[in-house]
Amino acid sequence: MCLSQVPLSDMCLSQVTLSDMCLSFSGHSLRYYHTAVSSLGHELPEFISVGYVDGIQITRYGSDTGQARPAAPWMKKLENPDYWEEETRNGKRAEAVNKHNVKKAMSHFNQTGGFHVFQEMYGCELRDDGSTRGYWQYGYDGKDFISLDTERWVYYPITDQAQVGAQKWNNLELRDGEKAKDYLETDCINWLRKYLEYGKEELERRARPELKVSSQESGKVVNLHCQVYGFYPQDVDVKWMQNEENILSDEAKQILPNSNGTYQIRVSVRLIPREWVRYTCRVDHSSLEEPLIVRWHHRPEFFNFITGTWVTVGAIAAFIIVGICICDRPD
Repeated sequence: MCLSQVPLSDMCLSQVTLSDMCLSFSGHSLRYYHTAVSSLGHELPEFISVGYVDGIQITRYGSDTGQARPAAPWMKKLENPDYWEEETRNGKRAEAVNKHNVKKAMSHFNQTGGFHVFQEMYGCELRDDGSTRGYWQYGYDGKDFISLDTERWVYYPITDQAQVGAQKWNNLELRDGEKAKDYLETDCINWLRKYLEYGKEELERRARPELKVSSQESGKVVNLHCQVYGFYPQDVDVKWMQNEENILSDEAKQILPNSNGTYQIRVSVRLIPREWVRYTCRVDHSSLEEPLIVRWHHRPEFFNFITGTWVTVGAIAAFIIVGICICDRPD
């Protein structure tokens, strides 16, 4: 889940940074987002925690209710009667820690007031090839703050103000990095497998993507847009093709969630089209038996305009040359 993808009204303030989580992969994921704010306002509670499996919200805890609650119907199938009590305790602990962290971050930035946000995101991925990946990151006021190095299992500061916190968490007595390693590699993956089993019907569904191609012209240059929407699961490959060759896009490919549990993405390229070249948008998705391909049809008058422009320029140039020759003719 990209951290820029969920509006603030959805109580997921933590999704405004940590951009590397926007990368798509083939497999399943379990992610938690914690957000603490320095003061009430903006229609937000002081603390909010949400959990996601494959981009679908499954749990929610907020300081406004003080209770952990299921956000997906199939989460009510959990057999352990103490599960939600334990989730509530976890939520309260996370609330206390993150409220403390936002105050510490303010002091490191020499801030005594105002509205500030401390964010925590962690989770794990179980890929189709059987490999796993974990991550644990922190943000402050919309910018990356501290991140966990999952090769050395130590925290490293991303800003100067984060150095004190990173040093504290790397203290050998606290063993925070080692504890994070144990959770991400064992507990997180085990819970992900359980959630996948409980939500199998929902999580294994397939929704076919819809595709719309559009363009914006500016002189000879055209911006081609390929809007793909309504697909599930999240993993998708969208690209522009020039005949049979891939056209590289300068824009980052961000997959955004829809309110109905599906996803959308827009891929754009900027180019000067050639008349006899075929431009198409290609979509590969697990719901499709074969790739979905839609062609962009350029307007004939566009090339007539370009051709006419060059004809006019050529005629003017020829007229000038002839005029020069006449003027230079000896008497």
